[in-house]
Amino acid sequence: MQRRSKGFAVLALAATLALAWAAAGAPETRAAQGSADGTVGVDVLLRGAPDEAILAELGQYGRVAGVLPEIQGVHLVAKASAIGRIRELPFVAAAGPDRVRVAGPVATEATGFASFSGGLAAWDLDAIGVGEEGRPGRLVAEDGRGVYVAVVDTGLLKDWRDYLPESHVAVEYARSFGGGGAAGLNVSEQPHKWERDQNSHGIHVTSTILGYDLGGVPIGGVAPEATVIPVKVLNQNGSGWSSVVAAGILYVADLKAGPLKDSPVVINMSLGGPGPDPLEEAAIDYAISQGVIVVAAAGNAGEAGMDFPGAYPPVISAAAAGWTGEWVGGANWWILGDVPDPTDPGDFYIAGFSSRALPGQDLDVAAPGSWVVGPYQVNGQHSYYFLGGTSMATPHVAGTVALMAQKDPGLTAAQAEAILEATAVPLGPGCRNVIPAPGLSPAPVCWGADATGAGLLDAQAALGATP
Repeated sequence: MQRRSKGFAVLALAATLALAWAAAGAPETRAAQGSADGTVGVDVLLRGAPDEAILAELGQYGRVAGVLPEIQGVHLVAKASAIGRIRELPFVAAAGPDRVRVAGPVATEATGFASFSGGLAAWDLDAIGVGEEGRPGRLVAEDGRGVYVAVVDTGLLKDWRDYLPESHVAVEYARSFGGGGAAGLNVSEQPHKWERDQNSHGIHVTSTILGYDLGGVPIGGVAPEATVIPVKVLNQNGSGWSSVVAAGILYVADLKAGPLKDSPVVINMSLGGPGPDPLEEAAIDYAISQGVIVVAAAGNAGEAGMDFPGAYPPVISAAAAGWTGEWVGGANWWILGDVPDPTDPGDFYIAGFSSRALPGQDLDVAAPGSWVVGPYQVNGQHSYYFLGGTSMATPHVAGTVALMAQKDPGLTAAQAEAILEATAVPLGPGCRNVIPAPGLSPAPVCWGADATGAGLLDAQAALGATP
């Protein structure tokens, strides 16, 4: 098979890089939620079904731009000043502004690999006990077979088949949703746009779960035999709205209630933003009630606190950890080094960008999220980059949950969270001296007890504790 040349590019980003989330700034400086005329997206959770009379009354405050009947939800475009009055309506359970959420022609050429179960393990798979760095094969019996992982994100690049095994991407279930916010656009499906991503965030996240083709070299994933469902809810610059995220979650929940009722389903959300949203939380509750397990990023806001939906207690949230052995031996450390076994918390650190849990927020576990390599295109060129962020930590946790669900197909969200927390390697407050990337100055990395949750993800121990 003729292959295109694929250069390997290394982006010299600081370990504190927060991907798209950092570019968006601190929570209070992110994209404005309203338009110039004062209208905003308003998410409304009702006490009962959204019948014609209720929709008509809501229409007096703004324009109805979407209805989510599974959770008795309505998306409006209205003046921000109307939110208080909407909340006072007797049939309204909750209402709030639609929240900003960020991630931080179709190619026909396939990778040539059916899966990446035998791929080389990078440092991150070694760190969680799934593989041995630089060696092919796996250290655990489970590989995710029979489990679906919905990656609710930016979708996939048009040439995703160059990187991922086509047989492990459920194209029949892949979807894209858009709209939301204050633009006056209905929250709706966008046919075929799921494989038109120009951001690369979604494919990098997916590659951690399935593995990827590195110019003809197979690199292993956490759950290489799982099946990924791409669900695009963020636009081409990696941002979007919580109302659209809710629509994506409901779509996956309905798959679980319908054609996938006999298969375990996990949602990976490497996205988030400031403040909770009633529709998003109701959609998560609905998905969990259908048997879906939801994993989300803790956020990249550091001391400013966790992002939502990661901070929502029913969600399994992921903080970002790194390895103190990074950059030892040069640029190929990520595939040629060796994370010492058994896991020693002294070999790991919590990244400075990783969101700390404020009172009332629920941080569960930490996973590799600093200097993770995967497909990432710049200017449409085939390339691979180191990326850092809780976005990168999340698929390690979601992939591990997929392995657990393969072993126990009846695994619930609460059980998965309890097992992950009980088997995590405790990582107390502290500081580490970490070798920096070329061109960066060394500096100690420090964190407190609010940064780690239960500790470092240990996939082997989690599988051992799964019935």
